[in-house]
Amino acid sequence: MAQPQPLTEPSPDAALIAAWQRGDEQAAAELVRRHARALARFLAGAGAPDADLDDLVQEALIRAFRAVDRFRGQCQFRTWLLTIGGNVLKDHGRRAARHTVVPLDEGLRSGDGDPHERAEAGEAEPGSRWGEGAAQAAARGVLTARPAGLEYGEIAAALDTTEGAARVHYHHAVKRLKELLQ
Repeated sequence: MAQPQPLTEPSPDAALIAAWQRGDEQAAAELVRRHARALARFLAGAGAPDADLDDLVQEALIRAFRAVDRFRGQCQFRTWLLTIGGNVLKDHGRRAARHTVVPLDEGLRSGDGDPHERAEAGEAEPGSRWGEGAAQAAARGVLTARPAGLEYGEIAAALDTTEGAARVHYHHAVKRLKELLQ
């Protein structure tokens, strides 16, 4: 994959980022003020639980603070921050999956047949929740980011996918939304 080229014109945040990299806390606060709400919308649209949204935004901002020296300006600051936010959300999902307690379904409690075999058969069904959920999360992320003014390339970078995939996710999300509204 080709390396992104540095932006030709300075972003509106360039001076603030440079000041932040020198340790200016007021510049950091202004960047948070400008971008925290968009980060929250992006995470909510990508499937972040409402109860965890503030914590996820805070974690993304903390990671950005720790990594500000590595920001090279090859993309917009917001794109970089949304990418960090997407990674925080993925990490949160992995942690939650490790600690998820799944109650036994009534069908699994019955005495006829092997519950393990029935559970495996359910996991093998087409359209299982795992694959469907990931596609839906990507579609929600694109659907919330696109109207927020992000280009497909920026959305792709934030979702760690290709620009073409971001376009496809957007198309499917709009199509599904239209179906739901009819």
